[in-house]
Amino acid sequence: MKFTEIRAEDNASTVTEFLLLGFSDLPNLQGILFGMFSIIYLIILIGNSFIIVVTRIDPVLQKPMYFFLANFSSLEICYISVTLPRILFSIAAQERKISVLSCATQLCFFLMLGATECFLLVVMSYDRYVAICNPLHYPLVMNPTKCTQLAAASWIGGIPVQIGQTCQIFSLHFCNSNQINHFFCDIPPILKLACGDTSINELSVYLVAILFAAVPFMLILASYSKIIATILKLPTATGRAKAFSTCSSHLLVVFLFFGSATITYLRPKSTHSPGTDKLFSLFYTIVTPMLNPLIYSLRNKEVIAALRKLLHIK
Repeated sequence: MKFTEIRAEDNASTVTEFLLLGFSDLPNLQGILFGMFSIIYLIILIGNSFIIVVTRIDPVLQKPMYFFLANFSSLEICYISVTLPRILFSIAAQERKISVLSCATQLCFFLMLGATECFLLVVMSYDRYVAICNPLHYPLVMNPTKCTQLAAASWIGGIPVQIGQTCQIFSLHFCNSNQINHFFCDIPPILKLACGDTSINELSVYLVAILFAAVPFMLILASYSKIIATILKLPTATGRAKAFSTCSSHLLVVFLFFGSATITYLRPKSTHSPGTDKLFSLFYTIVTPMLNPLIYSLRNKEVIAALRKLLHIK
């Protein structure tokens, strides 16, 4: 496939669109990739939709933990819909062009929703911390008003910073090329196309990544260190097993998401390569959202019981 590329010597102002190369280096696998990504998208939509529905209608699941889980499932649907439909369109239509405005919009929503996921995972760990470490105060602390406020703060907390970061990145001049060697508009491959020194922008990316990824991850680890210490003090093995089961799913999701995202945004620029960037990005943008409903449903007896009731399965 032939692409129209803007060369380094061309004027930077001529860059009005980018070319998302995506998986164009695998021409013989385009049909397989389209089918695979289509199935993954359906799994994510159906799985998370089921969780949203059962947590809304089942009386047993009217608890703060499931309120946040419903928010998390809604987020996953939005998060995956920023990237995967565009991937499917590019493969089906063999259309790689994307305007600068569309690219900036995709990146902005991707960053905002990524920040929401980081904050929501912190809130979910705080919910488990209060439930296990301060069970007598749990109904008072995690009241409906407080839960709504925490969820709203998670959704809107990262918007101003991520809009600012997107504007900063797209205020750069792009003259090295207009080919983005990635399957969506992400920060590392876009910065590679910028003219001149991008060290200030890279520093800004590191600082934002620390604020929105590293700090939340440390807060989650701190919460779970206290949770585990409390669980180990429980008198019965049954009590310990039940407490661990309610936390293990969340902890697994945390490590899957933060692990792959941290490697992508906090490793040195010299270690970045298109192949590894795509691999890690696939993991936290597509694989993790696909696994989340499976992890939360298959490892939670109350959710399984609610799903069976909804589907009329005995």
